[in-house]
Amino acid sequence: MCTLIAVADNDQSETAIWDPDEITITVQGGTHHHTLIRDLAALLADLGAPTTPGGGLTCFCGDPITIPQTAIAAGPL
Repeated sequence: MCTLIAVADNDQSETAIWDPDEITITVQGGTHHHTLIRDLAALLADLGAPTTPGGGLTCFCGDPITIPQTAIAAGPL
């Protein structure tokens, strides 16, 4: 089952929080893209997802993970 990324409805204490029951990582909306990608990559690595330098974020199954646009702070990527 693929990991989903969802934007939190309210403020949360961390940039990214894993919910094993829903197989979802909840992220703070409007987070700077560097911070968001760094924190998601670290969390996914801790959970055992494969890592490939420069290869983007991947699920446990190896499929790419998509970050919702609303999770990223306004501004150029």
